[in-house]
Amino acid sequence: MLDRAVNAVNGLDSKKWYYRDWFAGEEGLVGLLLVSDPYAYQPQIHGMDRLIVVVREQVNPEEQTEHWLRDDVRIQVRRIEPAALERWVASGDRKGVQWLVQGDVLSDPTGYLERLRRRLEEWPQLLREQKLLCEFSGFIGSYLSAKQDLKNGQVLDSYSQVLASLHYWARIVLVEEGMHPELTVWEQVHRVNPGIYKLYEELTVSQETLEKRVQLVILACEFAVMTKMRASCALLIRLLGSRHEPWTVAQLQQDPHLLGLPLDMSLLLRKLAKRGCIRELAKPVRGHGAAKLELRYTASQERA
Repeated sequence: MLDRAVNAVNGLDSKKWYYRDWFAGEEGLVGLLLVSDPYAYQPQIHGMDRLIVVVREQVNPEEQTEHWLRDDVRIQVRRIEPAALERWVASGDRKGVQWLVQGDVLSDPTGYLERLRRRLEEWPQLLREQKLLCEFSGFIGSYLSAKQDLKNGQVLDSYSQVLASLHYWARIVLVEEGMHPELTVWEQVHRVNPGIYKLYEELTVSQETLEKRVQLVILACEFAVMTKMRASCALLIRLLGSRHEPWTVAQLQQDPHLLGLPLDMSLLLRKLAKRGCIRELAKPVRGHGAAKLELRYTASQERA
């Protein structure tokens, strides 16, 4: 059995060069990554044995994903541009980050992948703040959906949303502790914050009625939203205070620090303004012959 395992490893090592040669001629190649077990936690769901991440300067939509079969090995090819890979890192895409950290670099002519890995290891403040902002956006959205569903009498829907809220909350806590959230997030949280893990148990295995369990966790989430809002949105708040001119929502969405992040910007801005963390201004704008009031956003007076 040991010999068989060693042979399997050696076989994979010998194929690495095949994969490298396979994609070496692609135009605009920036880097090449081989992930030998890309879905270790969910093999029954995805069913792919190998993942090749091809980083190219430009990728056509029809080339983004391919499936191949070689020697009974199912191979998924993911072509991605550097900007999209950067969004994986900035948003903390857990699968993408895992692939980037665990994959074998087969080609890295400019050192781009190595620098990206180093950033993940060092995890600078900007990356942490981007990740916190993304997770908080998901947290507040799912919490409010849970609250509305419960108000409408949709207890099962509310349960699904509040469970998602706990997942977002758990990842926020892990990032605050300087940890990258993994796919098995509750194993991490159990060690780092038993209180949130206890809430997770109360929601999923308590003997209370489902409605009572949902109500309890919604109350806890409501408190967490209030206490974590300013710190989790620090990047957005600081950006709003970086100039005297108020920002439109479109300008914020196009800022390099926020571009491409999965954020519900409208919801974040509304809640931050309501809590007094930022200011919401209505500026008269004339268009098509009629005056309108456009909402713009800036730092709060206490921070101005």
